[in-house]
Amino acid sequence: MAVVAGLGLWAAGAGDLPGGAFPSVVAAVVVMAVGGSVGLSGDAGTIAETNAGLSVLPLSVSLAGALAIAAGFLRPLRHRAVADARELAGWAARIAALWLLLLIGLGLMARHRFTISLGDGPAGDIGGILDASPKVGFETDVPLTLLFGLLWLAGVVVVVLLVSRRAPLPARLLRFQESVRPAAFAMVVLLLAYVALGLVVGLVVAATQGHTAETFAVLLLGLPNLVWLALTLGLGASWEGRVNGPFGLPMPRVLDEVLRTPDDATLSLRTLADHDGRAWVLLVVAAVLVLCAAFLTAARSPARMRAWQHAVHMAVALTLTVLAVCLLAGVSAHAGLSLLGIGDLGGGLSGLVELRPQLWRALLLAVAWGLVSGFLGGLCARRVHRRGEVDPA
Repeated sequence: MAVVAGLGLWAAGAGDLPGGAFPSVVAAVVVMAVGGSVGLSGDAGTIAETNAGLSVLPLSVSLAGALAIAAGFLRPLRHRAVADARELAGWAARIAALWLLLLIGLGLMARHRFTISLGDGPAGDIGGILDASPKVGFETDVPLTLLFGLLWLAGVVVVVLLVSRRAPLPARLLRFQESVRPAAFAMVVLLLAYVALGLVVGLVVAATQGHTAETFAVLLLGLPNLVWLALTLGLGASWEGRVNGPFGLPMPRVLDEVLRTPDDATLSLRTLADHDGRAWVLLVVAAVLVLCAAFLTAARSPARMRAWQHAVHMAVALTLTVLAVCLLAGVSAHAGLSLLGIGDLGGGLSGLVELRPQLWRALLLAVAWGLVSGFLGGLCARRVHRRGEVDPA
């Protein structure tokens, strides 16, 4: 996780931060990636004030950590068919103990404070005269980070047990794996397929359209944020938000164009298509990949299951997946510097980025897509030889 975060921040230019802040920023990004609490603070002298806040998950870093932990958790259990709850809890406790030590170290490292230059213009002169040079910093709330970090770890372990056939389960839970694991596995494949597709698109953009460093920064820090947002948009969901000031959404530019309005704007397929007609491709991609996920669910399920059962399983799985994306992919960031409570002293230091889902619309659409695609996937998988099916002699 630290390597992915460090490379992404280096590509974004964070290596030039003053005061040797780069290692602290890397630690802060890793803490944020596991749901930890990193607070921003500011000071601009006696008659000026700063304010800043940031709530965003760098999901590329989160995904890298989740995949590494999943591999480490499964390795000692990969040859087992059944394991009792005490044994699984023991392995989870060992990982949790190491994880807590790591989080404590990261939390203590993820703190720094440095001064932002106002430049050589009038703002810099005023700031020097009035002792209003802004100082900003960040610091980790270690107890909250430990709490949310443990919850994140528990979520990863639960997903691993739900998804992987190599993960042994207690005997009393084996009866649930036929109805849960195929759909859960298909949802993970769906999300990873979006990440792989987004990675290919990002590499093509970096190779053909320039801005290579900025593109790699996005890929290494926030690729799932963008592609999983694209999944919900392809299903017909809508998001609300706005972008003001010098900050914005790094890629693609059409998102920034839609949201850069004085008031809240709606981000949907229709509003994206108003700026770029190629946005309708998201609908096609969602339809193809969701149907493939439904087929995969049915193909990995026992042959005795009916099409309507596949539809129900797919609807539940897709709804929970969309809910997770909506909860994880939101963005809220703001920064400001004012003199005597009025205006923007920095002439461009203030900014706002917000992006939040219209949750109930997204969930209802996920139910509808899940029912339809699950039923069609069940019908298409009838000719596939599956577990529980015996060939006639």
